[in-house]
Amino acid sequence: MLVRIQPSTARGRITAPPSKSMAHRMLICAALAEGTSTIHGIDLSQDILATIDGLRALGADITCQDGNAIVRGTDIACRGGSEPATSILPCRESGSTLRFLIPLCLMDGTNHVLTGRERLFERPLKVYERICKEQGLMFLKEKNSLQVAGTLAAGQYEIPGNVSSQFISGLLFVLPLLSDDSRIRLIGPVESRPYIDMTIQALRKFGVHTAWKDERTIDIPGRQQYCPQDAQIEGDYSNAAFFEAFNLIGGDVTVEGLSQESVQGDRVYGRCFDQIEGGFAEIDLTDCPDLGPILMVLAAMRHGAKFTGTARLRFKESNRGAVMKEELEKAGAKIELADNEIRVAAGAGTPSETLHGHGDHRIVMALAVLLSKVGGSISGAEAVAKSLPDFWERLKSLGILVRLENGKE
Repeated sequence: MLVRIQPSTARGRITAPPSKSMAHRMLICAALAEGTSTIHGIDLSQDILATIDGLRALGADITCQDGNAIVRGTDIACRGGSEPATSILPCRESGSTLRFLIPLCLMDGTNHVLTGRERLFERPLKVYERICKEQGLMFLKEKNSLQVAGTLAAGQYEIPGNVSSQFISGLLFVLPLLSDDSRIRLIGPVESRPYIDMTIQALRKFGVHTAWKDERTIDIPGRQQYCPQDAQIEGDYSNAAFFEAFNLIGGDVTVEGLSQESVQGDRVYGRCFDQIEGGFAEIDLTDCPDLGPILMVLAAMRHGAKFTGTARLRFKESNRGAVMKEELEKAGAKIELADNEIRVAAGAGTPSETLHGHGDHRIVMALAVLLSKVGGSISGAEAVAKSLPDFWERLKSLGILVRLENGKE
């Protein structure tokens, strides 16, 4: 799908989309609880649908209607191989779904196959592969699937702190259900800690308790049970950033529905925007890598910036540093990439050709902000469905001149 955007100014009030990150976590907790939970404020993006499909494959009964999910949980840990047939978990393109659900698949001793796009299985899974090898569990990865089998053991887990927090969260969902206590020890610098704290917050909501023993150690008592809950998904700072970004390029947008008590890592976007607005900025993306694309766009449109902690951008839905360089250079920007640093020079204008979304929702949304100022088109506009299906309608409601067309130029 192609989107054409004419120069226009965003004005108005908009409600923040529900947090995709927290929705994943609440759905999993509800699926692990014996009983019925109601999760309010669910946005059925492709990523959330992937998690719902995966949980259904594991035995949960989930019904979605009018922005709510009714979840009848299942005691996955006690199924004990009673279902001999291999279950298929379609993860689509969701890295969160894949990494969160692998430990759930290692609770009942049966075979499970997680499927998805080839790009999904190019993203790192070494942490789980090592754990499975050490515990004698099956871990068979193909180009677009992963087969696992066996039963995860309680105990001591040592995990590099600079890998995706999704590995730690995946283990946190499961370890409290095991018959003995466990401990996760993070080795080296800890990145994306706010996402770990989001998981701990979701667990606590459903009656499961873990605790930071120190800055790198999480203690996890075993023999716990998830309790069904009536829960509300909070507003999403990650996607709200794209709408507030218009305020740095002449817009007047108010985003409502964001919790000031949120532990979401991307709530720092306001501080980052202030730095970009104030002049050449130096911003560390270690704890907020999903802000990378929109911050790069704003830096190119304003005063330039140096971003550090960018290594993990290579392992997202696209190689985000590289593809943002490719697309922004079509608009005359100058970008320099290093192993863990990106420099963006000030200066971006009308693109010389159609921009490409690279199948990445955050790339498309970031480029849309640029084109609202200078005009142009983006191919692959449908990628926004991964996290925010109504993104284009939201832009139109703010006065951005958007036209969607089937096909490509």
